[in-house]
Amino acid sequence: MPKPARRWRDVGKPKRTEIFIRWSLYLTGLLQPLVVVGALTGQDGEGLPAPTRIAIATASLATTALFLVCCRTGLEHYLGRRPRPTGWLTAFTATALGGYWAVLGTYHSGSTEAVPSGVVAATWLLVFWFAPLAIAVPAKACAPIGLLGLLLCAPAALVGGVPAGAAAGLAVGNAVSMVLVGATWRGSAWIVAVVWELDTAREAQARLAVAEERLRFSRDLHDVLGRNLTTIALKSELAVQLARRGRTEAADQMVEVQRIAQDSQREVREVVRGYRTADLAAEVAGARSVLRAAGVECDIDLGPDAASLSAVAQSVLGWVVREATTNVLRHSEAGHCTVTLRLDGGHARLEVENDGVGERPEPRDHPGTGLLGLRERLAAHGGGLTLPPADPGRFRLTASLPLNLPALEVAAP
Repeated sequence: MPKPARRWRDVGKPKRTEIFIRWSLYLTGLLQPLVVVGALTGQDGEGLPAPTRIAIATASLATTALFLVCCRTGLEHYLGRRPRPTGWLTAFTATALGGYWAVLGTYHSGSTEAVPSGVVAATWLLVFWFAPLAIAVPAKACAPIGLLGLLLCAPAALVGGVPAGAAAGLAVGNAVSMVLVGATWRGSAWIVAVVWELDTAREAQARLAVAEERLRFSRDLHDVLGRNLTTIALKSELAVQLARRGRTEAADQMVEVQRIAQDSQREVREVVRGYRTADLAAEVAGARSVLRAAGVECDIDLGPDAASLSAVAQSVLGWVVREATTNVLRHSEAGHCTVTLRLDGGHARLEVENDGVGERPEPRDHPGTGLLGLRERLAAHGGGLTLPPADPGRFRLTASLPLNLPALEVAAP
């Protein structure tokens, strides 16, 4: 069985905060019977008959017990864990306000003190009656309920023989004390609620981070395997045709398939580790090789400034080339493809255009998983992806990326 201290360390910070504030409220409520006991043992209480003092002490203890119950259930209701404890609040109200009448009327009669101890005890009763209600009832109902309690208790001072001016001052003092204590208690409950909400928000943020990482991983996996699997399928088909004709080049094609498969395994492992980046020059060279192997002529014009791009920009644009190449191989019967890179106005613009698009190309409103992931990748770096109109039978993809990317990092878990 673990030690209590270890169990406390295992408790989360929101729960610790709630326990601390909850017991602070409980201990504050225990001051009420101490004040009543002090009044009973004072000069003003010594002249009371023993049965009266016993009755007052018993009522004080009952009020304290109900106070603790209402405090616990009221806080649970404020946190949304249980219904409003109407029954307990009603019983507590009747006991506390009845005790106010009994204590104030009994103590003031025949009092020789300038400020009778009964007045102090009654004030504590009224103030600590309002404290649990401040967290158990709606905020807009606190003021009316507190005012009603004051109106019900105000006559007790006059009945006990308190002068009218002193009774008015007592009512004002009670009102101020109730406002301060009520605001303190409701503020404490609000702090507990906020701490729990922050903890919930933190958990939601963690879940969103996991979901975002899953999306990143699926996007990278699609980008890595899409072109390579398409290339493997094309080369395997070519090897089959060559083998049926008895050509020795079939073995060379299968060796190339084996190499691409091994590269794919390595790239998948790098994606899993989360440190994979795409190199623009390597992706362009790979795109030219793959497209020519599929019978697609490829013209690439990166311009003289491509080498000056930051590593991040080259990586992001490399993904654009990879995805565009995959789309050319999968979704068209292209015979010619162009890749053009231009640096203009603080942006790098990469345009990929191909022919061989059928009469019913992929709808622009639903760009597909690859283009959607590519758009998300560019947006994460302040760029964008557009599909401007092209000539019939042609498809054009334009990616725009800011040049000031050295401070950014490639997405990582």
